Amino acid sequence: MVQRITSLFAVWTVLGTAWAWLIPDHFIWVADGRFQPLGQPLVSVLLGIVMLGMGLTLSFDDFRRVVAIPRSVGVGVALQFTVMPLAGIALALGFGLESGLAVGLILVACCPGGTASNVVAYLARANLALSVTMTFASTLVAIFLTPLLTGWLAGVFIEIDRWSLFRNMVSIVLLPIIAGVLLNRYVPALTRRLSVVSPLVSVFAVVLIVAGIIARSKPLIEDHFGVLIVAVLLLHAIGFGLGLLLSRIAGLDRSMQRTVSIEVGMQNSGLGASLASMNSFSSQFSNVMQAALAPVPSAISAISHVVLGSMLASIWARRPAKADGNAETG
Repeated sequence: MVQRITSLFAVWTVLGTAWAWLIPDHFIWVADGRFQPLGQPLVSVLLGIVMLGMGLTLSFDDFRRVVAIPRSVGVGVALQFTVMPLAGIALALGFGLESGLAVGLILVACCPGGTASNVVAYLARANLALSVTMTFASTLVAIFLTPLLTGWLAGVFIEIDRWSLFRNMVSIVLLPIIAGVLLNRYVPALTRRLSVVSPLVSVFAVVLIVAGIIARSKPLIEDHFGVLIVAVLLLHAIGFGLGLLLSRIAGLDRSMQRTVSIEVGMQNSGLGASLASMNSFSSQFSNVMQAALAPVPSAISAISHVVLGSMLASIWARRPAKADGNAETG
C-alpha cells in the first residue's frame, strides 16, 4: 500500500501545489519561519528528513555498486552537472530574468537528481538500479559541486558565499544521509521498521516544502508566471532531451539512456528550495524582494519535472527498453 501511494508522487505534488495556490493560509506556515525545530527553518528540517530517508535505503553495498558500473554512473553524473547548470545560466541570461529568479533557476539547475526520479524510472521500466545509484552518487558529488557551480554561474548576478552554501549542504544533505546509512548498518531491525514508512514520509515532506514555498510566494509567482514557467519547463525539457541524446552518443543501452535522461531532467527541487530559503543565502541579496524570488524557481521546478517525467514514463512504459537490440555497456 505504501509503495503504491508513494508511486503517485506526481499526483500528490500537483494536488498539494493546487491546494497551496487556492488556500495559501493552509501551507504558508511551512515556509514563513514561524517554526524553527532544532533551531533550523522548518523547510531545512523537512529536507533533512528526506535525506535521512534516502540514507535508510542505502548500505555499504551501494558504494560497491557505483564501482561496478563506473562508466554508466560517470556518464550520468557528468551530464547532471554540465547539461543542467549550463542550461540554467543560458536560460537565465536568454530570458533576462531578474536576479532573484536567475539565481534561483541556476541553483536548482546545479542541484543533484532527486528521489522522485527513482519513482519515475520504475514507472518507465528503465534501469532502476542505475537510477538509485545515480541519485546516490550525484547527491554525494553535489555536496561539493552545487556550491562551486552555483557560485561560479550565479556569480554573474550576485556574489555567492560558496563556503556557506557548502556548510548548508553538509548539514541538510550529508549528515542525514550518513546517519541513515549508519542506522541501516548497525540497527537493521529499527531501520527495517522505519523503511516501511520512510518513502511515504519523504513524499509528504517534499510536498509540504513545495506547497509552503508556493503559498508564501503566490503574489510573486503571479507577477512572473509567464516567463518563469517557460524557463523552468525548458530547463527540464533540455535535461531530459540532452540526457537521452548524449547518453546514446556515449554508447549506453536504451534502458540506461532512459535512466540517464530521467536523472538529468529531474532535479532535487526540494533541496534547491531549502537552500534558497535559508537566511544565509537570502542575506546575499541587497534587495529583499529579489531574495524572496530565489526559492520560486525550485517550487515551480518541483511541479514541472514530475509532470514531464510522468509523461515520459507513460510513453516509455508502453515501449519496453528490452526491445532494443543494443548491448549493455555499463
